[in-house]
Amino acid sequence: MSILVPRYFKEDIDPRRRGLLIAALEAGLLGPSLALLTSEPADAALLGNAPGKMPAGRSIYLLEGAATVNGADASIGTIIKPGDIVETSNASRMIFVDRGNAHILRENARVELPGASDTANVLRVVTGVLLSVFGRRKRRLVTATATVGIRGTGVYIESDPEESYICTCYGTADLIPYGSEEVEETVISEHHDEPRYALREAQTGKRFRRAPFKNHTDLELALIESLVGRVPPFSFTLDQFDSPTNSY
Repeated sequence: MSILVPRYFKEDIDPRRRGLLIAALEAGLLGPSLALLTSEPADAALLGNAPGKMPAGRSIYLLEGAATVNGADASIGTIIKPGDIVETSNASRMIFVDRGNAHILRENARVELPGASDTANVLRVVTGVLLSVFGRRKRRLVTATATVGIRGTGVYIESDPEESYICTCYGTADLIPYGSEEVEETVISEHHDEPRYALREAQTGKRFRRAPFKNHTDLELALIESLVGRVPPFSFTLDQFDSPTNSY
């Protein structure tokens, strides 16, 4: 069977998460019932719809564990709006869309979405881990240690008070140190080529240093791109999925 999935699968992940993501992509392209999305029956209650572009009036694709939107408990039917604050608790995960952008928010994380009148279009990753794909509009992602200026990219962030991790999965990003408005470095990435650690305090004159690729996958990127009607710029077929993977 030849179906579209990401070209490289970079991360060794648990079989349940891997199986769920593969089945979700298959379901979105081939159209079986929601039951085929799940590696365990309990998963079905967590999924709002088969992958594919999210319909109008829906925001959350998957909700695992407990999460809140503006302090109120979230459910699969919760609508996420500009300016909302989304938080996950321990052992939780949320996959959601926001105005042509899509996100995976992992456990113990907090993000503040840009408001409708926010001309700078600033998304704040206050704590935790976020994997996002964005449309062509310019925006800024603010972490605890840096600001990232992007447009039309995929970005993975681990926001830590002293040292954040930033991977520009594809596209161009301007890296701006904490407390500054000046770009220290511009990275251009085709496929996770330029990950960086962002230091809150300079150690050798620069705040950004090279980092390895870690903790996120092309399959996750393909899943969330599908929720906004797009595909990532690297893909091939499922029959090559288990071929050897590269590492950075």
